Amino acid sequence: MEKIIVTGCNGQLGRAINKELLAAGGYELVNTDVFQGEGITPLDITSVDAVLALTKEVKPAAIINCAAYTAVDKQESDIDLSYKINAIGPRNLAIAATEVGAKLVHVSTDYVFDGNGTKPYIEFDQTGPVSVYGKTKLAGEEMVKQFAKDFFILRTAWLYGDGKNFVKTMLGLSEKYDEVSVVKDQLGTPTSTKELAKAIHYLLPTENYGVFHATCEGDTNWADFTEEIFRLAGKKTKVNHVTTAEYLAKNTQAAPRPAYSILENYMFKLTSDFMFADWHDAIEDYLKELL
Repeated sequence: MEKIIVTGCNGQLGRAINKELLAAGGYELVNTDVFQGEGITPLDITSVDAVLALTKEVKPAAIINCAAYTAVDKQESDIDLSYKINAIGPRNLAIAATEVGAKLVHVSTDYVFDGNGTKPYIEFDQTGPVSVYGKTKLAGEEMVKQFAKDFFILRTAWLYGDGKNFVKTMLGLSEKYDEVSVVKDQLGTPTSTKELAKAIHYLLPTENYGVFHATCEGDTNWADFTEEIFRLAGKKTKVNHVTTAEYLAKNTQAAPRPAYSILENYMFKLTSDFMFADWHDAIEDYLKELL
């Protein structure tokens, strides 16, 4: 039985990791989060002493870091906390992983790019975050590279799973309104936590270390994604396709959203035979379980 520490176990990805690895067998998961709960070990990843104490006690084969500060608008005015969770936290986990000889899986984001691309970003493209969230997540990647010996960094995007997410928000709005306005000029790939957990499970026993883009295949925009959600869920709610400028004229957002978030899973394709599901298939699978 390999022991694995999972941080942020209460989040969408943390829950998917538990489902994936426990179903596979052969793993003993030590679930941690800042919140206390049954079967959860309290852990503040921003404290290097707390992280070192737990890892020395558990002696895990791997640490999977699903903990992050993801409220992108709040972080524009909450910079210190953003760096503590998204940069110092990964640094502490990287130090601890090296100390006990554990592999580190760290989850990052499309926001490390400037979002002005015209073709899918690959792992070797120049980063250039424009939001505090993106800057702190990139700093987290750099900390992992600096302090961890054996690591996998997976950049994902448009994630949804068991928890608060865009899909559930849109389904909730469809219960209240006959029509919704959704932006049409932001491109990306909706990715299920189930698919991302499969990718992490695939990499875990390997020594195929490095930075990986990790999203479902294909791409879309938020408005078309919403239409597909409604179609699959049997909702009649009309989707008004609006530009980001039109949306911002009526809604405030502190952090800029990337116009282009399409990631190419280039490293997976170059170094493995793992393939993500197409986003259409993944959302259909998700809604079948949800509804």
